[in-house]
Amino acid sequence: MPSQRLPTYFLSHGGGPWPWMKDQVGNRYDRLEASLAKIRHSLGDAPRAVLVVTGHWEEPHFTVSSSDRPGMLYDYYGFPPHTYRITYPAPGSPTLAARVEALLNAGGIVCGHDANRGFDHGTFSLMQPLYPEAQRPVVQLSLQDGFDPELHIKAGRLLAPLRDEGVLIIGSGSSYHNLRQWYSGSTETSHQFDAWLQQTLVRSDPAERERRLIAWESAPAARAAHPREEHLLPLMVAVGAAENEQGVCVYHQDDFNGSIALSAFRFGQIVT
Repeated sequence: MPSQRLPTYFLSHGGGPWPWMKDQVGNRYDRLEASLAKIRHSLGDAPRAVLVVTGHWEEPHFTVSSSDRPGMLYDYYGFPPHTYRITYPAPGSPTLAARVEALLNAGGIVCGHDANRGFDHGTFSLMQPLYPEAQRPVVQLSLQDGFDPELHIKAGRLLAPLRDEGVLIIGSGSSYHNLRQWYSGSTETSHQFDAWLQQTLVRSDPAERERRLIAWESAPAARAAHPREEHLLPLMVAVGAAENEQGVCVYHQDDFNGSIALSAFRFGQIVT
């Protein structure tokens, strides 16, 4: 059993299958990609498996992917033909999936499993730059489609033991996800909400952090930044699993796509 308690993360997975579109996107994702490479380097070989809470999977109850060889789910449209043939050939882990399911059910949160679910782009577009060799087992966890922040924090808290078992818990979403405003140039709301996230996740104590996240809709520009909160809810699971550990910003830029503020966060320390 690993002796190192792994941190948790809330990371941006970027837009569509961007790691396979370097000719089309140019240097747009360079800083995001560099931040993911830095995370990989800092963790070393400590993670034995990865649990991705993906903002691209919603179910009436939490559901975990349980295939030992997940396929691919191309859950986007309008991208170049080659992006519908890409693969991320990491194995799954029925054993880890069963552990996730058992932890949630034992804590009073209903969780099932899906042996047919493939990797969605909330997973493979993040994992490709993070673990390009695709050797570590990856298991996905859905959101619960009621989007209750307190429930997702509780789910994370129940999953915290995985951190002592070599499982890296990643909430995969985005700190800003208003696609209608993405190319309009009207992105001041991303900066307002990002400032609130920095105050909440980096400069608030854990109790205040949880209170603020449960009431996230009262944050400045909250609904402008997240008209629908599926890309924010993975954060709640990552924070719940972090228990009382402090957050730090591991990626930030004020000018993504010209003017959007985006950030990513780690909760807990990296022990080397």
